[in-house]
Amino acid sequence: MNMQGWNILDASSGMESKAPEWRPLAYFNYYRLVLSGLFVILFVSGPTPILLGSYKPSLFLGTAVFYLVFSLFSLFSIYAKAPRFSTQTQLQTLVDIIALTLLMHSSGGLTTGLGILLVIAIAGSSMILAGRLALLFAAVAAIAILIEQIYSHLHQSFATTSYTQAGILGVTFFATALLSHVLATRIRKTEELAAQRGIDLANMQQVNEYIIQTMDAGIIVVDHDMDTRLVNEAAWHYLGMPKLEQYQPLDQVSEELACQLQNWKQDPDVEIKAFRPHPDAAQILARFTPLGKNRENGTLILLEDSSHVTQQMQQLKLASLGRLTASIAHEIRNPLGAISHAAQLLQESPELEGADYRLSEIIQNHSARMNTIVENILQLSRRESTNPKIIELKVWTEDFAREFCEAEQLDPASISVDIQPDNTMVQMDTSHLQQILWNLCQNAIKYGHAEGQPVRITLRGGITEESRGPFLDVIDTGEGIADDIIEQVFEPFFTTGTESTGLGLYISKEMCESNKARISYHNVPAGGSCFRLSFYDPRRIKQ
Repeated sequence: MNMQGWNILDASSGMESKAPEWRPLAYFNYYRLVLSGLFVILFVSGPTPILLGSYKPSLFLGTAVFYLVFSLFSLFSIYAKAPRFSTQTQLQTLVDIIALTLLMHSSGGLTTGLGILLVIAIAGSSMILAGRLALLFAAVAAIAILIEQIYSHLHQSFATTSYTQAGILGVTFFATALLSHVLATRIRKTEELAAQRGIDLANMQQVNEYIIQTMDAGIIVVDHDMDTRLVNEAAWHYLGMPKLEQYQPLDQVSEELACQLQNWKQDPDVEIKAFRPHPDAAQILARFTPLGKNRENGTLILLEDSSHVTQQMQQLKLASLGRLTASIAHEIRNPLGAISHAAQLLQESPELEGADYRLSEIIQNHSARMNTIVENILQLSRRESTNPKIIELKVWTEDFAREFCEAEQLDPASISVDIQPDNTMVQMDTSHLQQILWNLCQNAIKYGHAEGQPVRITLRGGITEESRGPFLDVIDTGEGIADDIIEQVFEPFFTTGTESTGLGLYISKEMCESNKARISYHNVPAGGSCFRLSFYDPRRIKQ
């Protein structure tokens, strides 16, 4: 599916007109071979027409045999392209003139009508030769005819002479040479133009294919039988990199997409909903466009990753949240600081009784909790744009595990790293990835192990079997999350603990979406929680 590159064709190197045309020369030699063969066969096969060789049979037979042998020799010389093109063309034309003139003379002269064969020879050579050479050989043919008439007249070979006919035939040679050359010139120009147009179309096709293959949007073309004719690289990744074959039915590529297409054909106004090709894939939104006036002719399917739209909405949401938190900081933090300071002074009073002291502690604790909430929201709204980098997941995760254990004073054996294959690459902003993993691992320390049991965290990653995309799991050994609240754990301010603000997983989710990644929760059959990070596949990055 990958297109590594494309090349623009060079017209000067691709046009055959820039090199000698050996094919027309070969075709004309086939005509010469058939003609000479017919002369020999008709002469030696028994009763022959009175016309052929009627004046000098031995001269006719010798010339015909020589003409046939020369034609056979020309087949090999043309195939070998030696000697060079111009030499072969001129030699073959000269032999045509001499041989046909001798055959005509041995059969009775111009009155036999064999002189018309010279017209064909001149026409054929004029289409191959340059203009001046074509006229030169037309002159040679006219002189040959005139010499033959003079010779016949001086030796009284025939009862009558045909000087007038010889003159007319000579004029015909020149006219034929001129017309044939003009026609050949126009044909060559037409061929050159057709070759240029063909190269332009080939270049345009390569450019179109390159553009389609490198588009971020997925493109699929299906015919009237719903068989795939084109699947670009983006669509291949969106659908989980399935195994593709030529003219594969769409339902074998994506059953859900085929179902949506069928519903759209039946009702163009049907609502098209986003779907996931597999659980770990991003949500895909399909748009259908008919190819032609009839929807039954074929369909162009445009696949869009809804995470792009989500990311744009996220930026707008963060911008609005930034303005809101500025007001929160001004309107809440100052009064909150005053409340906290007053409660602290109240605790220092010697006249404060036990019950009142407990109330001041509650004020102090909840003031700190409110301040943490404000700080988390400010952190979310002030987050700078992402700076994604391609990192080697195993090396980076091992470094993170050592740093986390040192910071939290954990036994290094508390966190195990298992990344397969070792060279798994991901695309992510490293600062965001560290903050997300830090938050998940801290949650695992708080909630992810039984009371009195040591902390056990597993960082497992690699390539998923479903999407063949990179992932990283954070697995603990706790009780897990109840099924009825799984959908709520990534919502803001949702928490099951009394000391948590409920913003940690929400911030992690927002950071993932900013990096075209996803975070999801999976139950562990043996017990525990598993938070999976599904990364944007760096193999989709166009070079």
